Amino acid sequence: MKVIVGLNEASSGAVRWKGRNLAEEGDFEPHEVGYVPQFSIAHEQLEVWECVEDAVRLRCGGLGAEGVEQRVEAVLEETGMREIAHKRVAVLSGGQRRRLALGLELVSAPDLLLCDEVTSGLDPKAEDEITDLLRGAADRGRVVLNITHSLRHLSSHDSVAVLCQGHLVFHSSPEYLLHYFGIEHQEDLYPKLATRSAADWGQSWEKHRDSYGLLERGKASLSVGNDAGTVECAASGQVERVGFLVQWRVLWGRRWRLFWRDRGQVKLHLALLVGFPCLVVVFALHGLPALRAAAELPEDPLRQLVSDFSTRLEYLRVGGMVSGLIMFQVVLLTLMGANNAAREVAGERLILEKEKFSGLNPLAYVLSKVSFLAVLVLAQSVWMSLFVNAVVRMPGSLLEQTFLLFLVNAAMTAVSLGISSLMRTAEQSSLVTVYLVGFQLPLSGAVLALPEWLGKLTRPFIASYWGWSGFLQTLAETRFYNAVLQMTQTPLMPVWSVVAVLVLQMVVGIAAAYVGCKGSRWT
Repeated sequence: MKVIVGLNEASSGAVRWKGRNLAEEGDFEPHEVGYVPQFSIAHEQLEVWECVEDAVRLRCGGLGAEGVEQRVEAVLEETGMREIAHKRVAVLSGGQRRRLALGLELVSAPDLLLCDEVTSGLDPKAEDEITDLLRGAADRGRVVLNITHSLRHLSSHDSVAVLCQGHLVFHSSPEYLLHYFGIEHQEDLYPKLATRSAADWGQSWEKHRDSYGLLERGKASLSVGNDAGTVECAASGQVERVGFLVQWRVLWGRRWRLFWRDRGQVKLHLALLVGFPCLVVVFALHGLPALRAAAELPEDPLRQLVSDFSTRLEYLRVGGMVSGLIMFQVVLLTLMGANNAAREVAGERLILEKEKFSGLNPLAYVLSKVSFLAVLVLAQSVWMSLFVNAVVRMPGSLLEQTFLLFLVNAAMTAVSLGISSLMRTAEQSSLVTVYLVGFQLPLSGAVLALPEWLGKLTRPFIASYWGWSGFLQTLAETRFYNAVLQMTQTPLMPVWSVVAVLVLQMVVGIAAAYVGCKGSRWT
């Protein structure tokens, strides 16, 4: 089935549809085919009608607001989901989730509907209902290919193909199945197959296949795909490809809905937003008197006092406190950045793959994530800078300092987004980003200077070093700058190079996110 839809490459043979070889003459158009996987793939926090509406807006172009509403209503009616339209996906039963999965594929009125064990694990009543829906979808003019291990509803199908260890051992009307295998009940099929090797069954079918032609009803159903004009369904009508900007807007709006409905996520972000700046201030309180005293001394007397040994020690302590205070802000912002994006793509990978299959532009998806995360990064960085500055009264340009903190957070967020898109699971992505944040402080050189060769090797990848170095450069016209220079052996970089490197890290992270989202990660 994955070969048919293009998710896996065929090792041999060919797939033909409407007279064309899909491998040589172009793959399916997104609206031509629907793929219903074994388990429902949808956002748990959304309501049923929202999932269907988002699917319509992402897949069916050229529809106005009224057209979208009509198509949503038609799909809800066809799949029997009108009564559960306002239920969240998280509370749906197994059968209701399968209905939703089917409905999401029907929005584009596909000619071919592929169903991968959509009745497995359901109770008999739910299995009956889903089978009836598939039968109804076929009766409306679609070709429905259903993979199943259940033998309860074979009579509902126009034709049945039996595969055994890679061999085709039967393909005809279900009415002929009992006769061909010499069994009295459908449930006896699997025990019967175990009596001979799969190769023997395959050879036997090759000899007898001409004697078991498909019934006319099956032939007619299988030929429906040759004439797109015969397709009639509740959500009928030729669909257009959805534009890039429309997909971006739908995805961006959906991401914000998901954010506000996840109370745990909202509380965590608020805790970090409020708690981390307070944490910086708490650690700075002990040194604030010395910091302010040094700031209030006139320049010339201060230079004379430095010659005194005890005063010089105090001067170095102030320099260390300033350096540590800046680095603390930077490291906490990198931690926020990792938290922002570590699970952003990996946590909904299957939904992304499903929507890509249905025509989603990966670039629109990535940019919707970037625009969402940009709001978080801006709020976190600005609040960190303003709150800490209001208490500590750090000298230098507040605007430049805020901008540099924003770049540090944005760089780590973008890199974490790239990692999230390249990892197969959210757990793997979270683990990698945690390690990355953990190396920020020791490899920055802000606390203990690294060997020169190691520093040159690691600094390009350490966002906290560049944020710390750039922030310190904003103090160049103050006496604190000299104090920091006397207590650190790590070289500081000019602001222009800091901005260039952090922007480069952002670009690399977003590019990695695009590459990861464009590639297939089906499991």
